[in-house]
Amino acid sequence: MDLISTIGGSLMEGFFPAGWDLAKIDACVDDDPATITQRQNFWHPDFSPIPCGTVADFDTMLGHEIAHTIRLSREAGEQLALILPVGPMGMYRWAVYFLKQWNVPCDHVHGFNMDEWSDAEGNTLPPENSGSFQFAMEQAFYGPLGELTVPAAQRNFATKDNLPTFAEKIGELKSTGAKLGVIFGIGRVCHIAFWEPHFAAEFDSEETWKAQTHRIAANLHPLTIEQNAITSFKSRTTLVPAYANTIGPGLFLQADKIIGGADGTLSRGMMWQGLSLWMTLRHGPSTWIPSTYMPTLPGKLFFLEELAGPLVAECN
Repeated sequence: MDLISTIGGSLMEGFFPAGWDLAKIDACVDDDPATITQRQNFWHPDFSPIPCGTVADFDTMLGHEIAHTIRLSREAGEQLALILPVGPMGMYRWAVYFLKQWNVPCDHVHGFNMDEWSDAEGNTLPPENSGSFQFAMEQAFYGPLGELTVPAAQRNFATKDNLPTFAEKIGELKSTGAKLGVIFGIGRVCHIAFWEPHFAAEFDSEETWKAQTHRIAANLHPLTIEQNAITSFKSRTTLVPAYANTIGPGLFLQADKIIGGADGTLSRGMMWQGLSLWMTLRHGPSTWIPSTYMPTLPGKLFFLEELAGPLVAECN
């Protein structure tokens, strides 16, 4: 007895994205957690999943990878466009630490925040609001870097007016030799940024889906709302906006390097991201599961070992 065998006629019928094959999704999970890093034929040759034993390890290793990427681009004399998430967040403290230890100025970095909460028209919170992603980035990364920080004119946030300019700005940078790095987390429904799985129904082809650079006032999936209620709003679902401005695959799939993070454990063995991680690494690319494209790109995905499972029923 499970969801697949009981979903007919239930309130869950029609709840998941229409293109999800629940049996195929369930088959992504291996009972042996150690197999999660076994290479799959759709992975890029330079993609690697990196297990982390603790949250402290995760934050430090992910932060080091970000700082190291910034340092390498400076040493190479390159401009660096970075698409940045608000979640996960613990790595920014360590990125700042390493950049300060190495005394690496970041005036060659151009930051592009991948998303921002919005209303149904794409209007966003003021930057001084503690719930805004811009506020979070200023507090966690740009501010603590001090004199080494990214110039204010090179910080881009996903506002209604600015988000549509991201593709042109990044394109201009890449045309002059800049590299694009995409730092990301994986959503409960396997979104990247807030590019949700149900958007796939709108496009006749994978090529058209891949060409989408952004969306103003993206209509969020209920599981995305609840994920954020748990992770960012202390369970208070009523505080979570139902819409967000977000980049699309037309930007995140252009990465020269990806740096991903999955740290979605809670406590007492509870978690929200284990299945999403297995889907990302095992399912194979599907427009209905946006995160499945990330292993097709060069880079690293850091994850907490606990997320690999075993994912079995357990009362907590």
